[in-house]
Amino acid sequence: MDILRRFFPLPEQSFFLFGPRGTGKSTWLRHVFPDALILDLLEPAVHRSLDSRPERLTEIVAGTPRPEVVVIDEVQRIPELLTVVHSLIEKRRGLKFVLTGSSARKLRRGGVDLLAGRALNRTLHPFMAAELPSFDLARALKEGMLPLVWAAPRPTDVLDSYASLYLDQEIRLEGWARDAGSFTRFLEAVSFSHGGVLNTSEVARECEVERRTVTRYLEVLEDLLLAFRVPVFTRRARRRTASHPKLYIFDAGVYRSVRPRGPLDREEEIEGAALEGLVAQHLRAWIAYSGSDCKLYFWRTRKGVEVDFVLYGGGGFWAVEVKNTTRVRTRDMRALRTFQQDYPECEALLVYRGGERLRIDGIWCLPCEEFLRELHPERELIPAATAGAT
Repeated sequence: MDILRRFFPLPEQSFFLFGPRGTGKSTWLRHVFPDALILDLLEPAVHRSLDSRPERLTEIVAGTPRPEVVVIDEVQRIPELLTVVHSLIEKRRGLKFVLTGSSARKLRRGGVDLLAGRALNRTLHPFMAAELPSFDLARALKEGMLPLVWAAPRPTDVLDSYASLYLDQEIRLEGWARDAGSFTRFLEAVSFSHGGVLNTSEVARECEVERRTVTRYLEVLEDLLLAFRVPVFTRRARRRTASHPKLYIFDAGVYRSVRPRGPLDREEEIEGAALEGLVAQHLRAWIAYSGSDCKLYFWRTRKGVEVDFVLYGGGGFWAVEVKNTTRVRTRDMRALRTFQQDYPECEALLVYRGGERLRIDGIWCLPCEEFLRELHPERELIPAATAGAT
């Protein structure tokens, strides 16, 4: 697969680049910085050398003819290296470090040197639809948007092994071999919460572990960037709102791969959750790459009225509802109308599986495939041409 242009804006200074495995961090950085000094800590020899003596990094940099960029892959494997990196940044002006990782867990937990603001924290997300030369919604719902999967000749095989291989490695690194079965049951159970309000007690009952164990497993899933929570929007609330966040697996294809299915599972229910998750991961990437100060929320009243996503910040205020239906029905817009009653300042948008752009009572109804294709960090969430149309 050719290296595709990513919307990720390159910082001018040193930065951490986090992202789940398979998002293409290493491949993309090698393309962007072809002359960089690259140290991959997944290579056993490199890891042994620097793990036993982290200060050797200074010698490697000194022995490299005029390096401008140093890339250290999977830096969380040797957190002590960050003290050496900090020293080199201070001593060698103009030297740029790019520190990648698929987990910030060890860095957060160990209280190591995070470079005191001298390196920015950034995340590389799965592909956005607009980054691809050809985007197919049906394929994205089935296989997700991971570059690793899109480049594979047999995407389904990669997805089937992705979660188990990745999590097995992390379980071994954490010394949790005895907990592998419990974690696998947890992962299957929590997949039913994808796109839904998270109830840890229910998940604990389903996978037959203690609630505090589920809480710990959820932290691991989020630390590995494999899941994220969306909090409730409560600003200037006029109604009693829910208190629990919603949970999403980070990629629609990974969600489909870990979600158990059987005769009692309806395909439209699974695909509806995948569609909502696909929109969620695009909105997160749009926020991250655009530099917007918007935050992603959802809105749910105690009576069960829910808007899937609310984006709020200095850059705008949007309410977004996602429907896995080919036509817009009156009841599909009830939650958005209720939200607009409380927040008339917001721009309301319904994303659906049909093919027509509609404007119904002040609410934009856009085809999902078209919406995702047009979602670009340098544009408004709803393009100006659309928002200004009659």
